[in-house]
Amino acid sequence: MPVTVDDIKTLRETTGAGIMECKEALEQSNGDQKKASDILREKGFAQAAKRSDRDTSQGVIEAYIHTGGRVGALVELGCETDFVARTPDFKDLAHDLAMQVAAMAPEYVGDGDHPDDDNRPPAQTDLLAQPFIRDSSQQISDLVQELAAKVGENVKVLRFSRLALAE
Repeated sequence: MPVTVDDIKTLRETTGAGIMECKEALEQSNGDQKKASDILREKGFAQAAKRSDRDTSQGVIEAYIHTGGRVGALVELGCETDFVARTPDFKDLAHDLAMQVAAMAPEYVGDGDHPDDDNRPPAQTDLLAQPFIRDSSQQISDLVQELAAKVGENVKVLRFSRLALAE
């Protein structure tokens, strides 16, 4: 089955992948958009793992203040270039992470900073191990990896802080 320009355009809009990557994925999946999306996601995760040691000197600091002004959070989300830091997907993830921190009160990022003497489960204390508050079928680490795969850069939660009245 030949791949049409409209098929490539549709897949590109949903995944953010490049034109040639979309074309190759559609050819491998015989035009099936879902399978092609899965192929691109797998390739993206493999490429994201290769980039995990790159410097994340750019990014954003996102603030979230919960309704009523009694709980707030700051999250520093890093990436490799300022171009990616300005994208709506990157800003949305930073906002979602700040909401997660405000709601779930993690203590550690979860990238090896969990102390050995803390016996609580990582899903309770590590941000990256927590289920996402908007979709409990996904972990925060999955969201960060998906964005890294989509933008083609290393994306990391660098640090966060949570403030709450009377805590």
